[in-house]
Amino acid sequence: MDVPYIPASRKLPELTVKGIILAVLLSMVLGAANAYLGLRVGLTVSASIPAAVMSMALLRLFRKHNILENNVVQTGASAGESLAAGVIFTIPALVMLEAWTDVRYIETTVIAAIGGILGVLFTVPLRRALIVEAQLRFPEGVATSEVLKTGEGDNPEKTGVLALAIGGAIGLGYKFLQSGVEMWTHTALWARKFKDSILGFGGDLSPALLGVGYIVGLQVASLVFLGGVIGWVIAIPLYGLLAGDAASLIDGLSAEDAAFTLWSTRIRYMGVGAMLVGGIWSLLQLRKPLGQALTQGLQATKQDGPTGDVLRTEQELSLRGTFLGVLGMVVPIFILYWVVTWELGAAYSLAVALTMALLMVITGFFFSAVGAYMAGVVGSSNNPISGVTILTVLAAAYSLRLLGVETPLGPEATILVAAVIAAAAAIASDNMQDLKAGHLLGATPRKQQIMQLIGVTSLALVIAPVLNVLNEAYGGFGSEQMAAPQAGLMAAVATFVFEGGLPTTMIAIGAAIAVALIGLNFLLERADAPFRTPVMPVAVGIYLPVGLSVPIFLGGVIAYLTGRRFDLWGKDPKKGKTSTWWQQAKEQGNRAGTLFASGLIAGEAIVGILLAVLLVTIGVEVAPGVFQLPFSVELGDLAWPGLLVFGYIALLLAYFALRPGIVRK
Repeated sequence: MDVPYIPASRKLPELTVKGIILAVLLSMVLGAANAYLGLRVGLTVSASIPAAVMSMALLRLFRKHNILENNVVQTGASAGESLAAGVIFTIPALVMLEAWTDVRYIETTVIAAIGGILGVLFTVPLRRALIVEAQLRFPEGVATSEVLKTGEGDNPEKTGVLALAIGGAIGLGYKFLQSGVEMWTHTALWARKFKDSILGFGGDLSPALLGVGYIVGLQVASLVFLGGVIGWVIAIPLYGLLAGDAASLIDGLSAEDAAFTLWSTRIRYMGVGAMLVGGIWSLLQLRKPLGQALTQGLQATKQDGPTGDVLRTEQELSLRGTFLGVLGMVVPIFILYWVVTWELGAAYSLAVALTMALLMVITGFFFSAVGAYMAGVVGSSNNPISGVTILTVLAAAYSLRLLGVETPLGPEATILVAAVIAAAAAIASDNMQDLKAGHLLGATPRKQQIMQLIGVTSLALVIAPVLNVLNEAYGGFGSEQMAAPQAGLMAAVATFVFEGGLPTTMIAIGAAIAVALIGLNFLLERADAPFRTPVMPVAVGIYLPVGLSVPIFLGGVIAYLTGRRFDLWGKDPKKGKTSTWWQQAKEQGNRAGTLFASGLIAGEAIVGILLAVLLVTIGVEVAPGVFQLPFSVELGDLAWPGLLVFGYIALLLAYFALRPGIVRK
């Protein structure tokens, strides 16, 4: 076990008034930014590192602060980001199903708050099992602890704060010029018709997506790009040539519109099939370690004792209190389900609501354990929570069908169950990363868990208005600008269980692609190859417009090349490996690049949300993907200005990632 940074015998202020205020504000900002990003591209990233840097910079404005207080602030801040991921995977599906006309505030707030609180409570018995006993690596948690350590002392590293600030300013300015005053288009797209088919390809001019690609790395980015190539370069032309209904679908449309129509009505369902197989396979792979973790967690509930007998660094929420808290959360969610199903009749709806609540608790705990374990193995940013949510949707839908529930109530009730579980699983994943960071720093787990409860509650209060303005301003959930891919998938799966009607041939083709990827991944593992082919990134790439995968891939390439450059610069010809200094410089450069990329994401997302609020409140008209503001200019049809600026931002990202080595040279 690693020696804590602050020994258990030493007590420092952790849960302070200023820390709580900062955490609440950062939770709302980062949660809203991640909601924007996830609805647009279907990928979310861990906010633990940028939250740590932001809290580090803000706390240094006060005379008294310490590393454990900083850790608690980033714990609460990152909780909002993670809860947003769980909410956007499900709640927009209710609008897409037309069960809701907009995102309802009370229902969404209750679901988000209860799901987030349950996610925190479910992981209390798992902390010791996965962090202390199993010692899983939890990569974001380890990275966050290292960032916090660099900010401690009289001469903290300022490069990270500078990189984050510059990235945020650039992302903010770029998005305002692109969408606020229409200096250039959102995409550089090329499409041509040939014979009876069509071929289209292009890239979205988005620094935020460039940042996403850098953070997730080349492997994930290249797999998302592979999905885009499969969908747009291979599947769309073949469908146009071979399918009998293709001609009628694209008749009279421009090349660009024809490509988008084929993808949105047919090809993207290949992604649905691939995600279904990927989610099931992820759980099958984890069945043994998950069983061990659950067993250890349940055994821990029998060892609950007074905190006075436990070291400060091992004190956590009472397990008995946690159990009572879970029971307390069941009551309001049961009431919500009962109200929703009231039209079935008082007695019948009571039975259905009780079944839904029990299903939510049992599967919620199981899938929270899944999320927590996968976060320890692959990290929160690569955690396929959407695959877990798909299985939740299937379990809830078939359970409700067995009870005799039919459309239109069936799909809506299914999503309401899945929404709580998705939120809980997402929070469990992030929660364990923060507890891992605290474990390495010598924090008090109980105070982190309290701050996590505060963080999820804060974001729950504002997430519904954020979703509403994004839905109204960007053409609705499922549009090109707000694709909401996971929510669309959940809506499609729930509808299929109750009504059928999905393009099963395309889903089957996607499932076959997933099986092929699983087989290839098995061969790569046998050969001990450095590259792997997990299904979910490819499935997301198929499901998204191809333009989104191109900048993600470019960001991944930059991450790989800059890291590779350090290896080449610091190679010791005698020893055949990178020297210690160059290895440290590589880590510093990667951190600076990650923070610059995080700034790009946060800056673009914040402006995107603010412009959406402006558009909704002043009531201006919005063309698909183009803002028509009173102060717009007449350059909106041009792509080359955006390409030039986008290219310069890519070079800046590489510069920040290489800066330690450049200084040494």
